[in-house]
Amino acid sequence: MYYAILAYHEEEVVESWTKEEDAALMTELLEINDRLVREKSLGPAARLGSTQRAVTLRGKGDGMIIDGPFAETKEQLLGFYVVDFPTLEGAVAAARDLRRANPTAVYEIRPISLYVPGAPLTPRDED
Repeated sequence: MYYAILAYHEEEVVESWTKEEDAALMTELLEINDRLVREKSLGPAARLGSTQRAVTLRGKGDGMIIDGPFAETKEQLLGFYVVDFPTLEGAVAAARDLRRANPTAVYEIRPISLYVPGAPLTPRDED
């Protein structure tokens, strides 16, 4: 089963880190990524760009482009991981590892399925 681990954080806090602080955190997170790759549990992952440069499309018809993602929380979605575990508990354990490396972040775990026809995700047990 595929799960999305969505990483939320206060963007101002993340942007306040020095290059050294950010690099140290990324080193810890990449150790977890490398382990999940070795275990064949990690799919796509991304660190998203600044919400200052983001836009949102909403409305009827062609819609309207508005500046930024206007969330009602202090935290913004700053990145995500796609993981493959047989149970939710495995995905939660991976999110806990990520949180140990970045304890001020919030991680949301959701089951996912691929929407795009012709581009299937193949679960590990089907390899």
